Amino acid sequence: MQLAPRLVETAAAGGGALIAVALAVSSDSAGRLLFGIGALCLAGLVAADLALRPRLRADADTVEIRTLAVRRRLPWSAVARVRVDEHSRYGLPSRTLEVDTGDALVVLGRRSLGADPREVAEALRQLRTEPFR
Repeated sequence: MQLAPRLVETAAAGGGALIAVALAVSSDSAGRLLFGIGALCLAGLVAADLALRPRLRADADTVEIRTLAVRRRLPWSAVARVRVDEHSRYGLPSRTLEVDTGDALVVLGRRSLGADPREVAEALRQLRTEPFR
């Protein structure tokens, strides 16, 4: 199983970066600054999406996690827990996948995974042959 941000979302961010550059060029000095910062942020998001593919890879033996801060390939025995954190803020639901390795907690959202964290957690539980500690 391999999970990464959807390419459609990455392409949309790239398109947004190009539009922000075009607006920065045709704007006044304050607009250039704001649109320039927006273009840089979107370009950074696109670069991270492409460089960190896949974000999560798992099979019956190992789990590999890639984020800006963490790149680990672990046996299932090193994973203490996989769970979904669900909460609501301002009436909007939020779900994240938490992978606890004992010494680090890696949190991945729906955009990073390209799928619903609940479905990913269930698929990971089915891949693992022994119960979590």
